[in-house]
Amino acid sequence: MSTRIEGSTAPGFASLAEVFSSAFTGHDAMGAALCVRVAGETVVDLWGGIADPRDRSPWTKDTTSVIFSCTKGLVSILAARLVQDGLLDYRTPVATYWPEFAAEGKEEITVADLLAHRSGLSAPRDLLNVEDVIDWDVVTGRLAALQPLWTTGQGHAYHALTHGWLAGEVIRRITGKTVGQYFDELIAAPLQADAWIGLPRGARHQVAHLRAGTSLTALVARQVAARVADEIDWTERAMILGNAFPPELVDATGGFNDPRPSGGAAGSGRHRIGPGAGLDLVIHRGGDRRSAAAGRRHGRRRHATADRRHPDIRRTTPFARWGMGFRLPSLAREFLGAASFGHYGAGGQVAFADTTHQVGFAFLTNLMEAGPDHRATAIVDELRRILRK
Repeated sequence: MSTRIEGSTAPGFASLAEVFSSAFTGHDAMGAALCVRVAGETVVDLWGGIADPRDRSPWTKDTTSVIFSCTKGLVSILAARLVQDGLLDYRTPVATYWPEFAAEGKEEITVADLLAHRSGLSAPRDLLNVEDVIDWDVVTGRLAALQPLWTTGQGHAYHALTHGWLAGEVIRRITGKTVGQYFDELIAAPLQADAWIGLPRGARHQVAHLRAGTSLTALVARQVAARVADEIDWTERAMILGNAFPPELVDATGGFNDPRPSGGAAGSGRHRIGPGAGLDLVIHRGGDRRSAAAGRRHGRRRHATADRRHPDIRRTTPFARWGMGFRLPSLAREFLGAASFGHYGAGGQVAFADTTHQVGFAFLTNLMEAGPDHRATAIVDELRRILRK
């Protein structure tokens, strides 16, 4: 039985509905949303499937979802706006804005190093738990006091969760606002968008329930089987911070199904919330245009690449290319081409902008898969084909 897909597509983009529908094949109880904007016009606005497999409630036009690391793109827009306003300089040491950060030899780590995953703070040395991660000051205090896992300049490794606290604290020190407050002020509120960094209690009923798919559970099982006793898996710790999240990031009520922990934003595909798609909203719906210009001008600046000079310390993201907090096109994720920048999130989320094609793209899903996940990739490939006609 095929999944019912609702929404609309503009002339010339109908094939994207077919590819979106095919993403549900073989994925029981999956929900998802897709939105694509071109030159300020919404050309694809689709949703379908199951928002909560526990009661089979459908994904509707107002369903929101955790977007995981797509949040890094949103926060990077905020950082770029501070650069645009002369309040932040990527080349300046983090400790200039956050003095406590200078501990343990971190005096020379720059904001650019921090945003591009080169700070050596990808995971805590001591285990964190849920109570720790719901307290912003506890985590930022631990990170400020942390000795880096490697020497800055040696390479980079993905700061899966710590990136949010690190970048967010720099923003807080400059603005006096939490990263969620600043995001609401600059982006969400002017656009009247259903998007939050820090989910308000009144919006919890809108959020889709997350579920680990078979490929994700199989990956975790292989990692557990390969684990070496008394040896720290720093990549795993970067993802779960010790005891704060389950290995799959979600379970029935915990992990990112628990509304309390910090670490990700929530938004709806219908409102195009994602790093690049959110930027597209700012550009084309009369939001804060200075923030949009800042993202275009500063966010795509290349800073880190997995190569012989700057290897991936953990060897987990080969050929990754980083801008100022944004992922840039690479073999790992091509997006639409050289003018694209954005991010993807755990389990299958993808959001980006492309300045050549004036595109904002967001794909959200609550069924988390791992490894070669072609659901969003196939949609992006089809969009690329359409735009090249």
